[in-house]
Amino acid sequence: MHFSFVTLFPHIVKGYFSDSILSRAIKEKKIFIDFYNPRDLTANKHLKVDEPMIGGGAGMLMTQQPLDDTLMSIKRQSHEAYVLFLTPVGKPFKQHDAKRLSSKKHIVLVSGRYEGIDERVIEQHADELFSVGDFILTGGELPSMMLCDAISRNVSGVLGNSDSLVMESFESRLLESPSFTKPSSYKGISVVSEFLKGNHSKIADLKNWMSLCKTKYFRPDLYVKAKANNEK
Repeated sequence: MHFSFVTLFPHIVKGYFSDSILSRAIKEKKIFIDFYNPRDLTANKHLKVDEPMIGGGAGMLMTQQPLDDTLMSIKRQSHEAYVLFLTPVGKPFKQHDAKRLSSKKHIVLVSGRYEGIDERVIEQHADELFSVGDFILTGGELPSMMLCDAISRNVSGVLGNSDSLVMESFESRLLESPSFTKPSSYKGISVVSEFLKGNHSKIADLKNWMSLCKTKYFRPDLYVKAKANNEK
Protein backbone atom coordinates (compact mmCIF):
# COMPACT_ATOMS: atom_id res chain seq x y z
CA MET A 1 0.00 0.00 0.00
CA HIS A 2 1.24 3.45 -0.94
CA PHE A 3 1.01 6.53 1.34
CA SER A 4 1.95 10.00 0.13
CA PHE A 5 2.36 12.83 2.63
CA VAL A 6 1.79 16.36 1.35
CA THR A 7 3.44 18.61 3.92
CA LEU A 8 5.61 21.69 4.26
CA PHE A 9 7.60 19.84 6.93
CA PRO A 10 8.38 16.31 5.72
CA HIS A 11 11.16 15.89 8.31
CA ILE A 12 8.51 15.96 11.05
CA VAL A 13 6.87 12.89 9.54
CA LYS A 14 9.88 10.88 8.36
CA GLY A 15 11.21 10.06 11.81
CA TYR A 16 8.01 8.27 12.80
CA PHE A 17 8.66 5.55 10.24
CA SER A 18 12.28 4.89 11.19
CA ASP A 19 11.60 2.34 13.96
CA SER A 20 9.35 -0.49 15.09
CA ILE A 21 6.44 -2.07 13.20
CA LEU A 22 6.01 0.49 10.41
CA SER A 23 9.75 0.59 9.71
CA ARG A 24 9.70 -3.18 9.27
CA ALA A 25 6.60 -2.94 7.08
CA ILE A 26 8.43 -0.52 4.78
CA LYS A 27 11.51 -2.76 4.60
CA GLU A 28 9.30 -5.75 3.78
CA LYS A 29 7.44 -3.66 1.17
CA LYS A 30 4.07 -4.05 2.83
CA ILE A 31 3.70 -0.28 2.70
CA PHE A 32 5.50 2.45 0.75
CA ILE A 33 5.90 6.05 2.01
CA ASP A 34 6.85 9.16 0.06
CA PHE A 35 6.68 12.92 0.59
CA TYR A 36 5.69 15.99 -1.42
CA ASN A 37 6.47 19.52 -0.28
CA PRO A 38 4.22 22.16 -1.91
CA ARG A 39 7.00 24.71 -1.45
CA ASP A 40 8.98 22.84 -4.12
CA LEU A 41 6.33 23.76 -6.69
CA THR A 42 5.43 27.31 -5.64
CA ALA A 43 5.55 29.90 -8.42
CA ASN A 44 6.39 32.60 -5.89
CA LYS A 45 9.98 33.79 -6.32
CA HIS A 46 10.34 34.05 -2.54
CA LEU A 47 9.02 30.48 -2.14
CA LYS A 48 5.95 31.70 -0.27
CA VAL A 49 3.06 29.28 0.10
CA ASP A 50 0.71 31.43 2.21
CA GLU A 51 -1.26 34.66 1.90
CA PRO A 52 -3.61 36.73 4.10
CA MET A 53 -7.27 35.72 4.06
CA ILE A 54 -9.59 37.59 1.71
CA GLY A 55 -12.18 39.45 3.77
CA GLY A 56 -9.88 39.78 6.74
CA GLY A 57 -9.05 37.55 9.65
CA ALA A 58 -6.05 36.67 11.75
CA GLY A 59 -3.30 34.50 10.34
CA MET A 60 -2.42 33.22 6.88
CA LEU A 61 -3.86 30.57 4.58
CA MET A 62 -2.01 28.07 2.41
CA THR A 63 -2.55 29.24 -1.16
CA GLN A 64 -4.02 27.35 -4.10
CA GLN A 65 -1.24 27.13 -6.65
CA PRO A 66 1.45 25.16 -4.77
CA LEU A 67 -1.05 22.64 -3.36
CA ASP A 68 -3.01 22.33 -6.58
CA ASP A 69 0.13 21.70 -8.65
CA THR A 70 1.40 19.20 -6.07
CA LEU A 71 -1.83 17.20 -6.02
CA MET A 72 -2.19 17.33 -9.80
CA SER A 73 1.36 15.97 -10.10
CA ILE A 74 0.53 13.09 -7.75
CA LYS A 75 -2.68 12.29 -9.63
CA ARG A 76 -0.85 12.25 -12.96
CA GLN A 77 1.54 9.67 -11.53
CA SER A 78 -1.14 7.58 -9.86
CA HIS A 79 -4.72 7.17 -11.07
CA GLU A 80 -5.50 5.35 -7.81
CA ALA A 81 -4.59 8.30 -5.57
CA TYR A 82 -7.27 8.81 -2.92
CA VAL A 83 -6.89 12.22 -1.29
CA LEU A 84 -7.60 12.83 2.40
CA PHE A 85 -7.46 16.27 4.02
CA LEU A 86 -6.88 16.54 7.77
CA THR A 87 -9.00 19.37 9.15
CA PRO A 88 -10.98 20.12 12.33
CA VAL A 89 -14.14 20.44 10.22
CA GLY A 90 -13.82 16.89 8.86
CA LYS A 91 -15.82 13.92 10.09
CA PRO A 92 -14.35 12.07 13.11
CA PHE A 93 -11.92 9.34 12.08
CA LYS A 94 -13.00 5.93 13.42
CA GLN A 95 -11.65 2.39 13.44
CA HIS A 96 -14.07 1.34 10.72
CA ASP A 97 -12.56 4.07 8.52
CA ALA A 98 -9.08 2.64 9.14
CA LYS A 99 -10.28 -0.82 8.09
CA ARG A 100 -12.17 0.50 5.06
CA LEU A 101 -9.30 2.65 3.81
CA SER A 102 -6.80 -0.20 4.17
CA SER A 103 -8.23 -1.62 0.93
CA LYS A 104 -7.13 1.45 -1.05
CA LYS A 105 -3.99 1.23 -3.20
CA HIS A 106 -2.73 4.78 -2.74
CA ILE A 107 -3.71 7.26 -0.03
CA VAL A 108 -2.61 10.90 -0.12
CA LEU A 109 -2.60 12.70 3.25
CA VAL A 110 -2.68 16.49 2.99
CA SER A 111 -1.42 18.38 6.05
CA GLY A 112 -2.53 21.97 6.46
CA ARG A 113 -0.56 24.69 8.25
CA TYR A 114 -1.11 28.26 9.44
CA GLU A 115 -4.86 29.01 9.57
CA GLY A 116 -5.67 26.26 7.09
CA ILE A 117 -6.02 25.79 3.35
CA ASP A 118 -7.81 27.79 0.67
CA GLU A 119 -11.22 26.07 0.48
CA ARG A 120 -11.07 25.83 -3.31
CA VAL A 121 -8.19 23.34 -3.11
CA ILE A 122 -10.24 21.14 -0.80
CA GLU A 123 -13.32 21.33 -3.03
CA GLN A 124 -11.28 20.41 -6.09
CA HIS A 125 -9.19 17.56 -4.72
CA ALA A 126 -10.64 16.05 -1.53
CA ASP A 127 -12.10 12.56 -1.60
CA GLU A 128 -12.72 12.69 2.17
CA LEU A 129 -12.10 15.06 5.08
CA PHE A 130 -11.20 13.74 8.53
CA SER A 131 -10.71 15.14 12.02
CA VAL A 132 -8.93 13.36 14.89
CA GLY A 133 -10.71 15.31 17.62
CA ASP A 134 -12.39 18.51 18.70
CA PHE A 135 -9.20 20.46 19.25
CA ILE A 136 -6.77 22.54 17.20
CA LEU A 137 -3.16 21.66 16.37
CA THR A 138 -0.44 23.76 14.77
CA GLY A 139 -0.45 21.53 11.69
CA GLY A 140 -1.90 18.45 10.08
CA GLU A 141 1.23 16.31 10.27
CA LEU A 142 0.32 14.56 13.54
CA PRO A 143 -3.20 13.65 12.35
CA SER A 144 -1.74 12.45 9.04
CA MET A 145 0.65 10.14 10.89
CA MET A 146 -2.19 8.90 13.08
CA LEU A 147 -4.30 7.95 10.06
CA CYS A 148 -1.37 6.29 8.32
CA ASP A 149 -0.58 4.26 11.43
CA ALA A 150 -4.20 3.20 12.00
CA ILE A 151 -4.73 2.26 8.36
CA SER A 152 -1.38 0.48 7.99
CA ARG A 153 -2.11 -1.85 10.90
CA ASN A 154 -5.01 -3.24 8.90
CA VAL A 155 -2.91 -3.92 5.79
CA SER A 156 -2.22 -7.63 5.42
CA GLY A 157 1.20 -8.61 6.75
CA VAL A 158 2.00 -5.37 8.58
CA LEU A 159 1.33 -6.86 12.01
CA GLY A 160 3.25 -10.01 12.79
CA ASN A 161 0.13 -11.64 14.21
CA SER A 162 -3.16 -10.72 12.54
CA ASP A 163 -5.03 -12.02 15.61
CA SER A 164 -3.82 -8.87 17.38
CA LEU A 165 -6.53 -6.97 15.52
CA VAL A 166 -9.41 -9.13 16.69
CA MET A 167 -9.69 -8.23 20.38
CA GLU A 168 -8.74 -4.55 20.20
CA SER A 169 -10.89 -1.66 21.33
CA PHE A 170 -13.62 -0.58 18.90
CA GLU A 171 -13.62 -3.90 17.04
CA SER A 172 -16.80 -5.07 18.81
CA ARG A 173 -18.34 -1.71 19.80
CA LEU A 174 -16.63 -2.06 23.18
CA LEU A 175 -13.31 -1.06 24.71
CA GLU A 176 -10.73 -3.81 25.05
CA SER A 177 -10.82 -5.64 28.37
CA PRO A 178 -7.94 -5.14 30.87
CA SER A 179 -4.82 -7.20 30.11
CA PHE A 180 -2.14 -8.60 32.43
CA THR A 181 1.29 -10.25 32.23
CA LYS A 182 3.77 -11.92 34.59
CA PRO A 183 4.27 -11.85 37.52
CA SER A 184 0.76 -12.77 38.64
CA SER A 185 1.30 -10.70 41.79
CA TYR A 186 3.23 -7.43 41.94
CA LYS A 187 3.51 -5.17 45.00
CA GLY A 188 0.59 -7.01 46.55
CA ILE A 189 -1.70 -6.53 43.55
CA SER A 190 -2.74 -9.82 41.96
CA VAL A 191 -4.17 -10.79 38.60
CA VAL A 192 -7.83 -11.88 38.67
CA SER A 193 -7.58 -15.51 39.80
CA GLU A 194 -9.80 -16.85 36.99
CA PHE A 195 -7.14 -15.83 34.48
CA LEU A 196 -4.71 -18.31 36.07
CA LYS A 197 -6.94 -21.41 35.96
CA GLY A 198 -6.71 -22.20 32.25
CA ASN A 199 -10.46 -22.38 31.57
CA HIS A 200 -10.55 -20.42 28.33
CA SER A 201 -14.33 -20.36 28.12
CA LYS A 202 -14.64 -18.75 31.56
CA ILE A 203 -11.76 -16.40 30.77
CA ALA A 204 -13.53 -15.29 27.58
CA ASP A 205 -16.76 -14.64 29.51
CA LEU A 206 -14.85 -12.72 32.17
CA LYS A 207 -13.05 -10.61 29.58
CA ASN A 208 -16.35 -9.78 27.91
CA TRP A 209 -17.84 -8.70 31.26
CA MET A 210 -14.76 -6.61 32.08
CA SER A 211 -14.93 -5.05 28.63
CA LEU A 212 -18.54 -4.04 29.28
CA CYS A 213 -17.62 -2.56 32.66
CA LYS A 214 -14.67 -0.64 31.23
CA THR A 215 -16.76 0.74 28.38
CA LYS A 216 -19.59 1.73 30.72
CA TYR A 217 -17.14 3.64 32.92
CA PHE A 218 -14.87 5.29 30.34
CA ARG A 219 -17.15 5.55 27.29
CA PRO A 220 -20.82 5.48 28.33
CA ASP A 221 -21.76 6.63 24.83
CA LEU A 222 -20.32 3.43 23.35
CA TYR A 223 -21.87 1.34 26.12
CA VAL A 224 -25.37 2.65 25.35
CA LYS A 225 -24.92 1.84 21.65
CA ALA A 226 -23.60 -1.65 22.39
CA LYS A 227 -26.44 -2.36 24.79
CA ALA A 228 -29.04 -1.17 22.30
CA ASN A 229 -27.50 -3.35 19.60
CA ASN A 230 -27.60 -6.44 21.86
CA GLU A 231 -31.26 -5.83 22.65
CA LYS A 232 -32.31 -5.85 18.99
